[in-house]
Amino acid sequence: MQTFKFNVKPKVSSTLDKDFMPAILAHENFEEQVKKSHNYSEIEIGIQRQQKNLSVFKTVVFNKSHKDYQENMFFLERLVKSLLWLKGGYIIYFKGPSELGDYLRKVYAKDGTRSFDVLFMERIYEQPFQVITLNQDQELTENESAKPVGRHLDGYRIGFDAGGSDRKVSAVINGKTIFSEEVVWHPKTNSDPMYHINGIKDSILRAASKMPQVDGIGISSAGVYVDNQAMVASLFRQVSDQDYEKYIKNIYIDIAKDMGDIPIEVANDGDVTALAGAMSLNDHQVLGLAMGTSQALGYIDKNGYITGWLNEPAFSPVDFNLDASVDEWSNDFGCGVKYFSQDAVIKLAPSAGIILDENLSPAEKLKEVQDLLKNGHQGAKEIFETIGIYLGYSIAYYAKFYDIKHVLVLGRVTSSLGGDLIIKMTKEVLKQEFETLSQNIHIQLPDEKSRRVGQSIAAASLPKI
Repeated sequence: MQTFKFNVKPKVSSTLDKDFMPAILAHENFEEQVKKSHNYSEIEIGIQRQQKNLSVFKTVVFNKSHKDYQENMFFLERLVKSLLWLKGGYIIYFKGPSELGDYLRKVYAKDGTRSFDVLFMERIYEQPFQVITLNQDQELTENESAKPVGRHLDGYRIGFDAGGSDRKVSAVINGKTIFSEEVVWHPKTNSDPMYHINGIKDSILRAASKMPQVDGIGISSAGVYVDNQAMVASLFRQVSDQDYEKYIKNIYIDIAKDMGDIPIEVANDGDVTALAGAMSLNDHQVLGLAMGTSQALGYIDKNGYITGWLNEPAFSPVDFNLDASVDEWSNDFGCGVKYFSQDAVIKLAPSAGIILDENLSPAEKLKEVQDLLKNGHQGAKEIFETIGIYLGYSIAYYAKFYDIKHVLVLGRVTSSLGGDLIIKMTKEVLKQEFETLSQNIHIQLPDEKSRRVGQSIAAASLPKI
């Protein structure tokens, strides 16, 4: 079996996934061995997105004369994949050996191994995707533009959170929540755009009925949103391209217009998770991570701003085991969605001795495992502990890209007893493997109510009225 030579077995492991190879350990080991060889090149990778914002990442690779030169290929492909999904962009600038630039151009092409990523980025940014190799005398200058978000509490507001298995809504008056509700729905399996439109309208109108007026609507929704438009969203993945363009792209804008042209602000659910954390903690440098039907991530920087990065870790690799679970959508292995969502629970269930009825929905399967946990089932306990191990190593990996002070973990997977087990093992991993991070990063769950509906409440603060 082919493997990446620089994979490292974790100190904290689970019997449910003995082959887990944390991306952070492989990444750090590779860089360490490259530098020890004294036969290497320094490289820079730039990722450009809208308004010519540019993120730059620097690392090292083996020179062509080194015996492990070929290992550069896997390392760079995984690193670029991480940068694309965490930072987002449609141009990759590569400053390093031209042969490695040619390799990335081949892999990240419409007919390449990572065609899914290429086409996804083109759809988000509505620009052709490119990989450009730079000469050594060409400079890569980072250009980031963060902006303030939310925290507006005046007036009569509605906050709506569109999840993959339920939709949540809150009515908020001058910062006080007077109504919250969750409704089960199945957007990912429904191709009729009216199912989505009517469901969202129903929740928002229920909240509106609790107040004398509505001054603003804030939306937290899985997917990628630019100027309140839904560019790409897994919630609507069954909707045809034609219907998507006609009904879904402006779904939230149109609903707000129908209600009287009410001010609206739409944000990725990961960013709203981070905002909810920053508001509850009254602090900044917050990484918010939501585990539900997929994995969402958001970040509030040292100034209390959102970065404008893509923050879509569901497709970012966290496991370098080449035989790791494959995500059915992207057709790639070891990506976050299979480690930090209900998919992770379902994936681990057989190893934990739990047989789930195939006729159940993923949300129902998760609930069954959570019920087993309440009844003291050892296998169910090990499932959530394993997810905690995944999370500990992945937070250390995310810390290479984000300056983190707090990590707030939300989502249906963390409900009930499972959340405490996840956090316990996350902290154990950081304590044993990453002592400095263990001391500097505070990891926690919100209370149960905030854990389930906190995002819709934070979403209500998004529009400025």
